[in-house]
Amino acid sequence: MVSLKIAIAGTRGIPPRYGGFETFAAELSARLAARGHEVAVYCREGSPTTDNRQPTTQPSNGVQRIVLPALHHKYLETVSHTLLSALDALRRDFDVVLLCNAANAFVLPLLRAARIPVAINVDGIERHRRKWNVAGKAVYAIGESFSALFANRVVADAVVIADYYRQHYGIEPVMIPYGAEFPAEDDSDVLQRLGVEGGNYILYVSRFEPENNPLEVVLAYEQIAAIGGRLPTLIMLGSASYALDLESELRGHASDSIIFPGALYGNDYRTLQRNALIYIQATEVGGTHPAMIEAMASGGCVLANDTPENREVGGDAAGYFTLRPSQTLSGTLSEYLSSPEMRELMRVAARARAGEKYGWTAVTDAYERLFTAIAR
Repeated sequence: MVSLKIAIAGTRGIPPRYGGFETFAAELSARLAARGHEVAVYCREGSPTTDNRQPTTQPSNGVQRIVLPALHHKYLETVSHTLLSALDALRRDFDVVLLCNAANAFVLPLLRAARIPVAINVDGIERHRRKWNVAGKAVYAIGESFSALFANRVVADAVVIADYYRQHYGIEPVMIPYGAEFPAEDDSDVLQRLGVEGGNYILYVSRFEPENNPLEVVLAYEQIAAIGGRLPTLIMLGSASYALDLESELRGHASDSIIFPGALYGNDYRTLQRNALIYIQATEVGGTHPAMIEAMASGGCVLANDTPENREVGGDAAGYFTLRPSQTLSGTLSEYLSSPEMRELMRVAARARAGEKYGWTAVTDAYERLFTAIAR
């Protein structure tokens, strides 16, 4: 395989301190670098969620970090940083650029005019997120069109997303799933710090945004608690970047049995995934959600909102609920809490499915083939 000079842009950067795209950039870039490619990841200077404290180029796991500023505003942060990243890329002679997020597709004509091959991972159908106003939804709609028109290849991480672009834009996306593997490691002391016991808590992981339904999870848990009996602790792992009113409302439900430790990463995060009694995936928008695959890879019993994307990931290895009416979440959760046998069946099936469909080696192979095919 020919060594390539590859850039990854459109995320907050590495090391990952925010969400799925940042973990994706870290995992993929490190694996590509280990295979002999020269890889750079664009990172945001001053981001409160990313460890970019030094505004200089720093290596991470053999990957070059190119740290550039951004306008820290809900609607301008991503696009301002991506524009600077694209302008910087023009002078670095990359063989190929991987752009993340359809909202960043506005830089595709610039990169293509400079004859830089570009693949874009469009993520989910982001304009359906409730947090965006009309202007934000319009940006994503334009981003979808630009992705289809100007990218050398569009990458979808779920069949549902590939079908959407095929039907709406008449293109044939490359389907490459997200990866998830848990390293062999000792647990951290996070359980002791949070005051919980392994196997005696329910875990929710996501940013606190309306379409991720954190409040619905809390209310369903409280519905069960109101009936009587002692429940495992509910750990709401995440934070809000912009939905501050929602986060404030959520924290109003904090108690000895519902705890909000904020966003945790690395071994703390993996320790919580490995030791959870049940993991809840309540998202309703997006493609493949990394936290759900990671819960499966850790051998977790996963309960997921019944969307096509979550069904595609979980298959027969997860339990499903609907959020409207909300009683189905509390009912499904009660059913699994009362059945150790059902939980064990789901755990075994989830680990097997994650290993079969979502290994990072196969994901890296697919991106390496893609980059080699489109590189100049």
